[in-house]
Amino acid sequence: MKNKATRIPTFTAAGLALLIAGCGALPDKPVRATLYDFGPGAASAATAAQPPTAALPTLALAEIESNTRLDGTQILYRLGYADANELRPYGQSRWSLPPAQLMRQRLRDALAERRTVLGPEESATIARTEGKVPDTLRISLDEFSHYFESAGSSVGLVRLRATLIRGGSGGDRVVGQRTFTVRHPAPSANAPGGVKALAAATDAAVAEVVQWVDQQARP
Repeated sequence: MKNKATRIPTFTAAGLALLIAGCGALPDKPVRATLYDFGPGAASAATAAQPPTAALPTLALAEIESNTRLDGTQILYRLGYADANELRPYGQSRWSLPPAQLMRQRLRDALAERRTVLGPEESATIARTEGKVPDTLRISLDEFSHYFESAGSSVGLVRLRATLIRGGSGGDRVVGQRTFTVRHPAPSANAPGGVKALAAATDAAVAEVVQWVDQQARP
């Protein structure tokens, strides 16, 4: 009985040591990726104070199309000085939504300042009930990356193609089509710098698209 009693503390200590060792071997909690979007917008008090302009015709804004690599939420960059054909993702940084969805929100807000902007379903409903077919703006997002021209110089690169389509009794016809390419300098050579550059490039591209669409307005 005496020997058995003396073995119990020894076994307990050994088990405790194994338990501590096991806890030390547990993996660390996964690092949560930092989420980014384009920010609250560029509207300013000066812009808001401007007198309203005449409303433009209603416009339908289709869902923005993009290649499969841009369908996800990864923040992508290219090393133009090494291999411009390779898209690389930042490891612990993500967009809150796919870039095409973030861009569509920005574009819709900008267009809606001077006109009524409808989604595809709303446009179809009006066409059925009122017999009116608003022009449709289609956007194809072809490039959206943090582009490094050199190790110390990079830009947010956005390239998109806009097509304005007008429906009629004889079918749809293309009113106009244009490609927009915008580069905006990045303040730093990392994910936060790329995000700022891409947000600024997107705002610039959106402003150009809005101006172009206004010029194509139905007479």
